[in-house]
Amino acid sequence: MARRVVTVIGLLLGLAIGYYVAVALSNGHWPVLQQTLVMVAAGILIGFLGYVLTPRLRGWTLGFRDRIESRVATLTATEMVWGALGAIIGLVAGYLLALPVSFVPLVGPFLPIFVSVILGYIGLVAGMKKRDELTSMRILPSRGRPAPRSRPSRAPDGAVPKVLDTSAIIDGRISDILDTGFVEGPVVIPAFVLEELRHVADSSDDQKRQRGRHGLDMLKRIRKEHSASVQVMDDSGEDRFLEVDSRLLNLAKSLDGVVVTTDYNLNKVAAVRGVGVLNVNLLANAVRPVLLPGEEIEVAVIREGKEDDQGVAYLPDGTMIVVEHGRNLIGETVPVTVTSALQTAAGRMIFARPSQFHQQAHGQTLSRH
Repeated sequence: MARRVVTVIGLLLGLAIGYYVAVALSNGHWPVLQQTLVMVAAGILIGFLGYVLTPRLRGWTLGFRDRIESRVATLTATEMVWGALGAIIGLVAGYLLALPVSFVPLVGPFLPIFVSVILGYIGLVAGMKKRDELTSMRILPSRGRPAPRSRPSRAPDGAVPKVLDTSAIIDGRISDILDTGFVEGPVVIPAFVLEELRHVADSSDDQKRQRGRHGLDMLKRIRKEHSASVQVMDDSGEDRFLEVDSRLLNLAKSLDGVVVTTDYNLNKVAAVRGVGVLNVNLLANAVRPVLLPGEEIEVAVIREGKEDDQGVAYLPDGTMIVVEHGRNLIGETVPVTVTSALQTAAGRMIFARPSQFHQQAHGQTLSRH
């Protein structure tokens, strides 16, 4: 429907343009019949061009709009701010050069627009590419800067500060780890992480909103149960235009602390930057119970396996157990004997078979039926 409406609009605009072009050409000096024929011919010709070209122009315009939107969506606030400032400076420089270049013969009337566009684009690109260097410059008066942050006090045994990131707070397991007392020293919650959590909790996406609210609940619990060791701290003024991950690493490095996270990518970036990391996922994998071949455990077989006659069960920590001859045991809680274990990139997988006594009893039950 929209395509038809746009096409009709293009046809009408073409007819109107053709009419006015014919009027301008005749200038009232042509005979009435000749003027009418020219108007009709010009209207039909330009109207036909409008009818043909308008849908293509619409497609090109929508594609250009989508590219602009996708590009803007990938930009950070820092890039947008410095890019806009650079473009404004470039346009001002182009305006100042407009008068001198306008005296150039032949192309003088067109040069001011060309120079303004080029300098504006150069300013835009320069502002976006050099944003980190610009934000690190002390261009603001000291009067407007926030007071320097105070370093958290270290524990008597020299334990380093633990800086929590958004993913670790939303994950929630850090609260249980703090309850156990294994994490010593001050726990630092950056103010910009609190702000990011608030934005996630206010998201229009239901899943993101639930994750954000869960993170705020975990944060409330941490501050309530560990108020003596938890500190909320902001970074320095020159870092406020950087991305959250960069600000987090800079803060941890300035405090000689480590970052607590579940983000694998942040883990790798921190290693490059020389910042220590405590990854909750790695800790969870390290403390999973070790089951050796021959050990017997009870599991609930919940579904079929990939191979014939296999069943699948899970330990409380999420470890998958493949039960041989377990297809007929789905829905039952049975004792199984561990036969082997396999470590994969996705985690650990354990292979087991029903214990001998249960296997015999189950076989007898099946034979009676």
